[in-house]
Amino acid sequence: MKYCSTCGARVARRIPADDNRERWVCEQCDTVHYQNPLIVVGCIAERDGKVLLCKRSIQPRYGYWTVPAGFMELGETLAGGAARETLEEACATVEIGHLFASVDVVDAGQVHFFFTGKLVGDYAAGHESLDARLFSQDEIPWDEIAFRSGTFALKKYFEDRGENRGVHIHELRRIRR
Repeated sequence: MKYCSTCGARVARRIPADDNRERWVCEQCDTVHYQNPLIVVGCIAERDGKVLLCKRSIQPRYGYWTVPAGFMELGETLAGGAARETLEEACATVEIGHLFASVDVVDAGQVHFFFTGKLVGDYAAGHESLDARLFSQDEIPWDEIAFRSGTFALKKYFEDRGENRGVHIHELRRIRR
């Protein structure tokens, strides 16, 4: 961030009064610009023991398989966002089930929420997908899954067998060598 969205002046990193961490603060009008994690929502849509995955047609991770998921929009619920993302990426309507996984992707400033779902009707590759397919657990191309959060969600989904066994929580950080 370089400029204040309120007045256009330069911003600088400093700890505002009555705060405990550095924020972007306008040097002219003192507006504090908070940067908070982005929410990603997704759905593992199932039919006859198989789950729906999409092959990405966009970066990052072009050509890799993913659970239909994406950034939540203002004005929608977590579940509504998961259903919308599934429709956009896989042209698929789903009956959203329960929230079963939460992944803190700390270094990316994101929190990922995954729901179970039942696939209703047909599916196809959406505008952000090269392909959309149903996979049984042993057919999933595990080495070609785009994101670690999706791998975590898929593994927990199959551990639970779609039953509501609570929310699995995981934290991802960069692997430091």
